[in-house]
Amino acid sequence: MTPPAARSPLELLTPRRRRGEEILDGRHCAPAVRVRSLRDVARSNALFGGRRAVLREVAHVLPELGPVGILLDVGTGLADIPAGAARLARRRGVTLRTIGLDTAPELVRASRERAWAVVCASVFQLPFDDRSVDIVTCSQLLHHFAGPDLPRAIAELHRVARHRVIVSDLRRSWLAAGGFWLASWLLRFHPVTRHDGTLSVLRGFTARELEALVRDATGRAPEVRRWAGWRLTASWSPA
Repeated sequence: MTPPAARSPLELLTPRRRRGEEILDGRHCAPAVRVRSLRDVARSNALFGGRRAVLREVAHVLPELGPVGILLDVGTGLADIPAGAARLARRRGVTLRTIGLDTAPELVRASRERAWAVVCASVFQLPFDDRSVDIVTCSQLLHHFAGPDLPRAIAELHRVARHRVIVSDLRRSWLAAGGFWLASWLLRFHPVTRHDGTLSVLRGFTARELEALVRDATGRAPEVRRWAGWRLTASWSPA
């Protein structure tokens, strides 16, 4: 009997994908706790590279848009990414009309001043016509789903995009999970953020998994990049 092949060091640091439920995804999470936790998430994005990874992908697309463009951020939270994208576009001479979309009414209300428009809706039924939005971004949302919901969400992002879809998420790793848990104490994050953030990392993806998800859902081969802070982006043109 042939013994099993030894796992590489990289594989040892990549746990199997978890399927636990995050507190913020529950129906009974208090609105004030959800808003407070999403403030921590926005801060984490700024400190650990999540926002930077998305904005660097957006920067590649801006020359295609002309003087005015539309960006839709799905699962926007407190709209930190739309706000950053609008500032970036202004520096490049582009007026970017940003739309933040989330399912939680309290987050939509809290993000109104950081986006050109805000919408309360589901990623599975985006209230936009086919190819009606120049850039569609989706940061740290896909890891909340499993099974058939994952390709459904990706296909819907693909449907409404005209120039580019940019998906960003967490790269699954024991090191990343442990690092976030420790940093959450040092940064005094809310206990819900600590729980959900650590679980989020363990529900993240490998580069190969994210590429396969996009390819299977859309028929397109995405450009997948690894970024600092254990972040991944997959971007593709729907045309």
